[in-house]
Amino acid sequence: MEELYDAAVSAAKSAGKFVQKQVSQFKQVDHKGRADLVTNIDRDSESMIVKHISERFPEHAIIAEENDYEKRDHDYRWVIDPLDGTTNYVHGYRHYAVSIALHIKREPAIGVVFDPANNELFTAIRGRGAFLNDQKIQVSETSQLLNCMLVTGIPYDLDERWHRSFDLFKAFYYRTQGVRRDGSAALDMCYVASGRFDGFWEYNLHPWDVAAAMLIVQEAGGQVSDFRNGKSSIFDAEVLATNGKIHQKMLEVIQEFPGFSDKEE
Repeated sequence: MEELYDAAVSAAKSAGKFVQKQVSQFKQVDHKGRADLVTNIDRDSESMIVKHISERFPEHAIIAEENDYEKRDHDYRWVIDPLDGTTNYVHGYRHYAVSIALHIKREPAIGVVFDPANNELFTAIRGRGAFLNDQKIQVSETSQLLNCMLVTGIPYDLDERWHRSFDLFKAFYYRTQGVRRDGSAALDMCYVASGRFDGFWEYNLHPWDVAAAMLIVQEAGGQVSDFRNGKSSIFDAEVLATNGKIHQKMLEVIQEFPGFSDKEE
């Protein structure tokens, strides 16, 4: 496990340093959607990470954001986001990260999220706790929504989930001390893990957005589920991550709204 963990950390740090070095350089910006951006930096960062992993573990499977890789039926599967928060990055807003996870037999084993702008490395190995720059972290103790600060993300597509997200934003804003929308699901969840936020929810996510951070939240003592309080999968597209103490309260608010979940009952 140590060799796998070291590979994840070194790949995340190398890619993160590259990303940060290029932040003021020209970036080729393409649109995957109306406001869903991708740059040459995303693609180059992903290539660096995949090369780093593949050279060490050539038989392992890889899921990554920007390219389709040969699908292998392997017990070891890496899930990679080379730059989570690309829109922030393009605009110089210092909230973006490199995210790398390893699943073994479809169970999360390692999670690494590196924030190069602030030099913060969030890590977890299953069963060993969660850490920020090698210091153990844990979720907050806040138990009342009125005392909480939450964070969320808003889907880019202007569909039903977009409207639902704003309805929930207003509902939680009314019940808490505040709600933030920072633009990087991986970092938002790591902030829950470290107690900076008390809870996070979002629709329309992808496996690479959450794979590493889900484990980090859980290892920090938090709780992760779908919007029906079922076991959360990286393929669910909806995630609720909290300190555990407000999880049921947040579910109750979410479930007040018709069509609150995209998952079939």
